[in-house]
Amino acid sequence: MNFFEQQDHARRQTRTLIILFTLAVIAIVAAVNIAMALVWSWTQTGYVPGMRAYPKGFFATNTAITLALIAGGTLIEMFNLRDGGDAVAKMAGGRLVAPSSTDVQERRLLNVVEEMALASGIACPKVYVMDREDAINAFAAGYNQDEAVVTVTRGALTRLTRDELQGVIGHEFSHILNGDMRLNIRLIGLLFGIQMIAGFGQHLMDFGSSMWGARNRDDKGPSGRAILFVTGLALLAIGYIGIFFGRLIKAAVSRQREFLADASAVQFTRNPDGIGGALRKIGGLSRSMQLGSRIQHPNAEQLSHLFLGAPRTSLTSGLFSTHPPIQERLRRIYGRSVDVLDAPELPGDVASPDARLADIPYAATGFAEAERPSHWVAFGSEEYEARTLPPEIDSAVREPHAACAMVYALLLGEAERDTQLGILEKEAPQQASLVPFLAEAIGRLPKSARLPLLDLAMPALKQLPDSAKDALLATADRLIAADNKLTLAEFVLQTVLTRRLDPHAGRATPVRYARLEMLKEDCKVLLSLIAHVAAPGAGVPASALFANGAKRCEELALSASDLKPVAALDYAQVKIALDHAHQLAPLAKPALIKALLAAAGDSDPMPLATADLLRAICAALEAPVPPAVAATYTNYHWDQV
Repeated sequence: MNFFEQQDHARRQTRTLIILFTLAVIAIVAAVNIAMALVWSWTQTGYVPGMRAYPKGFFATNTAITLALIAGGTLIEMFNLRDGGDAVAKMAGGRLVAPSSTDVQERRLLNVVEEMALASGIACPKVYVMDREDAINAFAAGYNQDEAVVTVTRGALTRLTRDELQGVIGHEFSHILNGDMRLNIRLIGLLFGIQMIAGFGQHLMDFGSSMWGARNRDDKGPSGRAILFVTGLALLAIGYIGIFFGRLIKAAVSRQREFLADASAVQFTRNPDGIGGALRKIGGLSRSMQLGSRIQHPNAEQLSHLFLGAPRTSLTSGLFSTHPPIQERLRRIYGRSVDVLDAPELPGDVASPDARLADIPYAATGFAEAERPSHWVAFGSEEYEARTLPPEIDSAVREPHAACAMVYALLLGEAERDTQLGILEKEAPQQASLVPFLAEAIGRLPKSARLPLLDLAMPALKQLPDSAKDALLATADRLIAADNKLTLAEFVLQTVLTRRLDPHAGRATPVRYARLEMLKEDCKVLLSLIAHVAAPGAGVPASALFANGAKRCEELALSASDLKPVAALDYAQVKIALDHAHQLAPLAKPALIKALLAAAGDSDPMPLATADLLRAICAALEAPVPPAVAATYTNYHWDQV
């Protein structure tokens, strides 16, 4: 199953979630009406149950109140989670790790996350640590891959080796790339809504217990205090229907995805002992300290379907468990039964430079071409020489305001430099003096490092308040417009930057186009652009490259004559085409990307300009970078702890 099939599977699981949620609501409404009917009967002395005896609108009122509680709870929780991954991480008690952190264990974690992000061509996620949790666990959360966060427990930092930590992060990147995260956040909101009845019942019980109730005038029947208490007790009991359905829904959508994420972690790292070792230590920690993957935070149950391992033990295991048994997961990873491992806290200097692995490029943690599954991006090719980032660049990508200066430095030109620096003196005086210094340092790096630098700077840039992000994007636009033209390099940087920092981009993009042929004109624009950019490096006419791309999408019925001339293309058209392509159904996107790759030619390695453009298009489509594109970029590492 490839990346796009996984995305489509996530969408179909959303439909399953809606069906199960609807069944849960129907069951709760029916139970509330039955319970309220019995309470009403109890309050009427000598009453014989019968529909005619109920007040007018009795059942309609019960139903309306129940639906209002469920809908209100869902909307409130979804509003609370409007910040996506950040909100979920804070809900679990996570602390944001500063990209500039000098803590050895946190530095090791940040480096591993950066490796995975660069390899997959996505923005580097923010990283959180749950400081009060000694168990081994982790989760990824967010509405899309451009605003994802990765959260790990303190126990994962102190008890796992670098390989094991890398396996855990690979597992979480699977959830980021396969479309699980948005579904998981929706699940939190929906389940909170259907469990609102229990909360309302608890409040009625508390109020009934504390109030001074009086009997009816004829001193017959139960007191108001008793009525409230019994009503609350009934609703609290009914609330467990919501809990039952909640567990059922979470089990229905999460268990198989854990198996897939485990397999993907092995494929990512080419090392079963990475994720396998982490799971074995979870098993050993459960046996020796009754800790394992257990999370102490009170929101652990609500977030249980997000975690690497089950955060709470429960009597309702098996069918209703959100996670498969550890031994079954290990059997699938190793192909046989294996013993669990002890998980003592490792020495404090385990991640220090003296104890680190030998300096190797990111590619060394990738997997061989023959073993590469079609839905995962490559970590590069092992023949690339590993390079270390200059200290000034390494520092700049980890601090928010310096990262802004680095973005401006990436946009600094030669002919228009004085004009651009004048814009910066006015628009960004705090960064203006730093920009030329960083531009000089960037100039000493290969051009293939430019987009990876932007990926690395994303966690720092995302720490900026929305107003500062808007100012950054506006200033970047002014720098680009300084010479009254838009170059390909500027368009690529602008596209990636906007997709990843614009607060309105990528949050809840609807699927408006089910088939690629619905975007025939947009496909002409994108294929024509790629063909014209790739033609000089490929040494063949743009029309031939366009025809190659058209052959990969027979449903479009395009030919070489449909190639748009350079004069007929402008970047406004391209932006519109990318916006439309972003709204394609998941299973329609692979055909477009394959066509674009075909139109890029067969050059090996792929020319940087072509690779940059394809990387920007993938960012706009929220798709991982294909191996042929990823192989263009030199791999970097720094203080690989």
